[in-house]
Amino acid sequence: MQKTKNQTQIYAFVTVLLWASAFVFTKIALTYYTAEAIGVLRYVIASLLFIVIGVFQKIGLPEKKDIPKFLLAGALGFSLYMITFNQASKSLTAATGSVVIASAPILTALFAWMIFKERIRSLGWVAIIIEFIGILILTLWNGILSVNAGIFWMFGAAVCISGYNLLQRSLLKKYSALQSTAYSVLAGTLFLLWYLPDAAVQFGNAPLQQLLVMIFLGVFPSALAYMLWAKALMLAQKTSEVTNYMFVTPLLAALMGFLIMGEIPALSTWLGGLMIFAGLLLFKKANT
Repeated sequence: MQKTKNQTQIYAFVTVLLWASAFVFTKIALTYYTAEAIGVLRYVIASLLFIVIGVFQKIGLPEKKDIPKFLLAGALGFSLYMITFNQASKSLTAATGSVVIASAPILTALFAWMIFKERIRSLGWVAIIIEFIGILILTLWNGILSVNAGIFWMFGAAVCISGYNLLQRSLLKKYSALQSTAYSVLAGTLFLLWYLPDAAVQFGNAPLQQLLVMIFLGVFPSALAYMLWAKALMLAQKTSEVTNYMFVTPLLAALMGFLIMGEIPALSTWLGGLMIFAGLLLFKKANT
């Protein structure tokens, strides 16, 4: 039991580490690609990788009755999430957007409580509140809270990723982590193919550095990260044991920004980060 919990935490942490790297490498990619091109190219590369792996591993196809579930998972976790996130980013400050999207673990915990009857102890909710305060410190210390229609778009993105988490939790009772992730990514990519013609031109003319950046985004934060996330969800007793790690993403992104791009973390990064990790430790204690 303890070994399984440790594996779950390792898979979850590596996932959010890879997702955090996406913030840094996406920033680099945006100096050349459009946001729409980044979205479709990431998942086309991830889809091609899953097709190759799927053929060698002989994972087969999903049952016909489950195809609508995978289409919905793909739409929520990839295409709709990307559209709502990009739409929100047009009118929100980065600080406000980070705070709103940080509601995803809380929404997932609430939905899991309502749908799967997964209960979280009082100490666990205290930990979640501490982590969210850490996010507020991390993102709003020197930021400006902007309230406009973008708030609703970003909240929609948080609902999308929460819905994806719950669908994966359900699908993983029947399919392996590789199968569930591969089918969901392929389904989500179908909805993004509208942007492929223009994205293909950008990719074809991209300098070597930008080609490597896009390949990294497609393989690691997209394909590998979501497969590890599915593995963590499959092993966890409660969905919140995994999604709680999403609170660490902004801190890890800030640290990677320092290591890769030389962006010096502010005092708020350290204070907010300490609160986030304190909340994680408290949440772990609540579930032992």
